[in-house]
Amino acid sequence: MPKSTTPRFATMFAAGLLACAAALPASAAPEGDSAAVARIIDEGMNRSEAMTTASALMDRIGARLTNSENHRKAESWAIELLRKQGLANVHVEPFDFGLGWNLDSYSVAMVSPRPLPLTAIPVAWSPPTEGTLRAPLVIAPMSREEHFAEWKGKLAGKIVLVSLPGQTSESKDGVFQRYTDAQIAELDTYTKPVFDPDAAALQVRNRRFQGKLAAFLKAEGAVALVKMSYRDGKLVHGEGYDFQPGQTLALPAIELAQEDYRRLVRLAKTGPAPEIAITVAARYDESTLRAENVVAEIPGSDPKAGFVMAGAHFDSWIAGDGANDNGAGSVTVIEAARLIAKLGVKPKRTIRFVLWSGEEQGLLGSRAYIEQHLATRPVDPALKGIDSYVAWRNAFPITPKPEYGQLKAYFNMDNGSGRFRGIYSEGNLGAEKLLKEWLSPFNMLGADKLVVSKTGGTDHVFMQAIGLPGYQFIQDPLDYDIRVHHSSLDTVDHMRADDMRQAAVIMAGMLWQAANSDKELPRAVLPTQPVPTDPFKVRDPSQ
Repeated sequence: MPKSTTPRFATMFAAGLLACAAALPASAAPEGDSAAVARIIDEGMNRSEAMTTASALMDRIGARLTNSENHRKAESWAIELLRKQGLANVHVEPFDFGLGWNLDSYSVAMVSPRPLPLTAIPVAWSPPTEGTLRAPLVIAPMSREEHFAEWKGKLAGKIVLVSLPGQTSESKDGVFQRYTDAQIAELDTYTKPVFDPDAAALQVRNRRFQGKLAAFLKAEGAVALVKMSYRDGKLVHGEGYDFQPGQTLALPAIELAQEDYRRLVRLAKTGPAPEIAITVAARYDESTLRAENVVAEIPGSDPKAGFVMAGAHFDSWIAGDGANDNGAGSVTVIEAARLIAKLGVKPKRTIRFVLWSGEEQGLLGSRAYIEQHLATRPVDPALKGIDSYVAWRNAFPITPKPEYGQLKAYFNMDNGSGRFRGIYSEGNLGAEKLLKEWLSPFNMLGADKLVVSKTGGTDHVFMQAIGLPGYQFIQDPLDYDIRVHHSSLDTVDHMRADDMRQAAVIMAGMLWQAANSDKELPRAVLPTQPVPTDPFKVRDPSQ
């Protein structure tokens, strides 16, 4: 099996499928209309628009922080493109979110003992500086509220470095990886469910800490907060979660590259504290506190047959261009829509395409869609952000809505731009036979694996959590987890064109077959309130 598929091979493969389909009587045509699948393969492998679409989104528009001006610009671009491709009912669906935040410019530099530009990024939704802020630094590591007492009365007029510097890291693994068959086989392990009632409270507490830390520093007269990047290699990220009105950070917050952070620590330990200059031009936007999902459809011929969906999150963080997380998934969904629309044939079921927003802040867009269309859980509407996310996961009972039974399959992409190697069955053994059948036309493209394990952290999760057939594909890791995910390296240079066109072809083919099959994926059970997995656990009060 080749590592990548050349256009000539793709044409021959598609032609072979077409010939096979033509040789059979209509009643004996393979499941999912193999003639249409062959046309999808031919168009997607020989006339792909995936990378030109990727450049238009990432190179020209760039990062897409939820509810920012750039995210709105990207939405308008996507809506225009989907309409041009011939999709119907292209629209946005708003949901409650929080503040917009727009980063216009910034600079961070050491000014003494010598001038030196520093690699840094403001933390998203942190306040701007009033002009240029210049002050000496103090090293004051704080990771829990109990640490505050040690620093009372010592921080006035200072830029506070709040992370432990640790040791210089040395990677022992390659930064770029493609799965071996043996590594994929290791994923074929059932994920045992675990319910820990204390875990939710701990997650909320940890997310709230940065806000409490900033408030303490402000009260002590500090002028800025600096934390260290969690990766080396001069990578920065800029994640922030304090986006509710009246609950933003109390003072400017900066993430600094590990190498620069440790340099400052060494200087402070061996002589006068260095001075830092910080300039952040950022703007909050309260004109609307609602973010939006972009939705489009290819209408089906049978309104009673239900619908299938594909989705990827459109929002990103701010340090890079959001190319692999998750411009790659968004481009794949857009290209899959184009490939199916190009067929000019109505599927039996409607195919719905969604570009989610607010994924990075707790799957907020996909959760809002579920609540609007599919099912509800009893969550206090006053809860926002991470509090709401955690509460929703643990709220029972689940009450299905009319569209709950109409959704027959949902396919998600959000693991970078690596080629598809197969699909996770998410612990649903009953679904494996049909998923494998739908994958079979793409075995020659390298996607022939099916594993039982679950995937987490992205927009199919809440569908799985309410018993719906939501699935994500196995993807080659490339350098996604090691250095690209959320980082300043997340640009189009770290996408692979061959992988992208393969993924779009498979996404389109899976959707087409799911939309036309007489069979349906078996549902998981509708979840009910679990009991603690460990009923005798005693929580450590220091955690």
